[in-house]
Amino acid sequence: MNDNSEKAIKASIFSILGNASLAIIKFLAGFFGNSYALIADAIESSADVFSSIFVFLGLKYSSRPADENHPYGHGKAEALITFLVVTFLIVSAVIIGIESVKNILTPHHQPAPFTLLVLGGIILFKELSFQYVMRKSKETNSSSLKADAWHHRSDAITSLMAFIGISISLAMGNGWEAADDVAALLASTFILYNAYKILRPALGEIMDEQLYDDEIEQIRKIALTVPGIIATEKCNVRKSGMDYYVDLHAIVDGNISVVEGHEISHNLKDAVQVQMKQVKDVLIHIEPTFLSVREYLRQNNIKDKRTED
Repeated sequence: MNDNSEKAIKASIFSILGNASLAIIKFLAGFFGNSYALIADAIESSADVFSSIFVFLGLKYSSRPADENHPYGHGKAEALITFLVVTFLIVSAVIIGIESVKNILTPHHQPAPFTLLVLGGIILFKELSFQYVMRKSKETNSSSLKADAWHHRSDAITSLMAFIGISISLAMGNGWEAADDVAALLASTFILYNAYKILRPALGEIMDEQLYDDEIEQIRKIALTVPGIIATEKCNVRKSGMDYYVDLHAIVDGNISVVEGHEISHNLKDAVQVQMKQVKDVLIHIEPTFLSVREYLRQNNIKDKRTED
């Protein structure tokens, strides 16, 4: 197991423990404080516990090394787990929305003031959790960990909405008891929006959609630093779990030997992998040209970026 996998798994364990603890705190505070917004929050946190467990299991599985049946590794499992996480988000949002409408239509007592203190602590903890897990997702290139991070952010937002709803209910007095439930209903729509934001890149990963323009630009720049590389043509990048796989066409002098071309391709692959730790493999196709560097670039309308700096 590599360092990225270990970091991601530790972050997922943090999410499991944090969500489980908060689900209990929210439910007890909501039940005794007469706040459905807090109970709705507890429902979402309960769903988050299960989704974080699946993230943990998915990360463990996707970190397995390549084998005979899976020559590219098991990384795609991570994107599949992201779909499952999104399903949990959608289900929790629907449950919260339905129950919120029921409570809006049913007269009930105002929430207890102490629930605001509970919510204040939850908002702070969940936002800090989002920042931590999101940072780890960027460090490891983990899509499922990113989904888990957005779970924390959505939880912080629903708690903030509950805080606002309860504050309005307490400040306005009788007749405003449902403000807390309206807040929960608004929170459910935000959760659905986040579900889409999480699903979109995971779907692109499964479909090998071209989403990595920044990485491609970096690869092309690295290629021009390798002796013997005149230019690059096709460059495709796809993501599998936390790793990237690159297909690259490199232009070299057509007068060199096969052995020299082979050595240049290896040097190019090494340069990319040294400077981009997330790249698992680079498949390089050598394209020969019998033009001078300047003439090749001129005929193909390519700027010589080696002279730009």
